[in-house]
Amino acid sequence: MILAIVLMHNALVARKNQVDNAFSSIDVYLKKRADQIPALIGAVKGYMQHEQGLLTEIAELRSQAARSELGSNERVDVENKITNTMGKIMLAVEAYPDLKAGEQFLMLQRSISEIEEQLAASRRAFNASVTDYNNGVESFPMNLVANMKGYQLKSVFTIPLESKAQYEQTPDIQL
Repeated sequence: MILAIVLMHNALVARKNQVDNAFSSIDVYLKKRADQIPALIGAVKGYMQHEQGLLTEIAELRSQAARSELGSNERVDVENKITNTMGKIMLAVEAYPDLKAGEQFLMLQRSISEIEEQLAASRRAFNASVTDYNNGVESFPMNLVANMKGYQLKSVFTIPLESKAQYEQTPDIQL
């Protein structure tokens, strides 16, 4: 009986550490993206007079994400909001052809796109680790050990509901 408890505890610890490791990989790309946000705001600020609320929101979210007291679930929620808001900004840019044509903005857009692609790959690995961990926390009999040790479910990175609605409203492309 004791051996089974020890094995389940060790399995949960391994899964938790895998989640932490996967989040560390994401954290590198989140930092790169956070470093690009001031440049993005600076590049679009003069053009996007009607979208000042979006620029303020992205700056506030960046500040929230930088706070060290956030738990991993809260950090995931804030980063999901940043992803959604950056998508809105990039969508709003479409209304400004002069901005889209500028060399500085094009380089910034390429850099952000590259970071987002790297983030997407890291998020997939993180979400797989979190799913494995959550399965362990919820599955019997491992959930008994998880409850004794205070392990809680972890959040995955998701597409915010607003973005999902936007994708659903986009008409299919006919070839």
